[in-house]
Amino acid sequence: MAPSAQFNPAADIPSLAGKVILVTGGNTGLGKQTIAYLAAHSPTRIYLAARTASKAESAIADIQREVPSAVIEYLPLDLTSFSSIAEAASAFKSREQRLDILVNNAGIMMTPFSLTKEGYEIQFGTNHVGHALFTKLLMPVLLQTAEQPGADVRIVNVSSMGMMLAPSGGIIFNQADLEKEYTWRRYGQSKLANILFTQELSARYPQITSVAVHPGVIITDLYNAFVSGPILKGIFWFYQQLVPILPGHFKDTKGGALSQTHLATADKSTIQNGEFYRPVGIVTKGSSYSQDLGLARKLWEWTEEEFGKHGY
Repeated sequence: MAPSAQFNPAADIPSLAGKVILVTGGNTGLGKQTIAYLAAHSPTRIYLAARTASKAESAIADIQREVPSAVIEYLPLDLTSFSSIAEAASAFKSREQRLDILVNNAGIMMTPFSLTKEGYEIQFGTNHVGHALFTKLLMPVLLQTAEQPGADVRIVNVSSMGMMLAPSGGIIFNQADLEKEYTWRRYGQSKLANILFTQELSARYPQITSVAVHPGVIITDLYNAFVSGPILKGIFWFYQQLVPILPGHFKDTKGGALSQTHLATADKSTIQNGEFYRPVGIVTKGSSYSQDLGLARKLWEWTEEEFGKHGY
């Protein structure tokens, strides 16, 4: 699709010379496209963090065909494992003295109930807990970068309007109790947690610009798995025809990645720290739970206690 009327990455992203960037889940989808957009503007280095080396290396090769000058390195990262997260953060800090842009993009959606290695429900554990630990372990280098003259450090947490699906109360902290919830409720909780985490990040580290983003609705062939029968298929076909005119709907990842790329690169004066954005660059309030500062604080403190149990 054509770039958004509000944001054209080729023209609107400024030079990223001197910047070091890290994108989780960069091997596919929105993460891969975000790296492709950023790579075209001469950052010093981009780290593509992902679990599977072969997929990451294939993605890097694809991007470098588009942008031959791009310097992209693979960083092994499994967000369901605290030891893998710690190893990834340590590997990054051993190679770099700065981190200007962290895009916490990786995520899973509506999976069957299972637990991470440390015992967190898989969606909440991957989308929130894993990214929260990764961000915590990278915080020293983010803060160090923020102290440099002219620094503009950003954390972009990819959430979703799916946060509206969170269960009653917003966050269920007892992981066993989450098994009783529908998978879409568990997904909603994980995406709500991304927003609440962002609010606490901005309050605790105001020298860093932290935002959450709903990337929009990206219509791909994956949606075909959710429709069956001629009537539903017909309705879905009609819905696809409306995509070009529906706000926040995109036909591919080139449109879907615009919002997070915009927030990572737009003039700092136009970005409100701690806010939740929808496409492209529009602040949205979300739900009553996403505006509950007490819940945000409770989630932060619970998460920190969990890290402490494991020595982090």
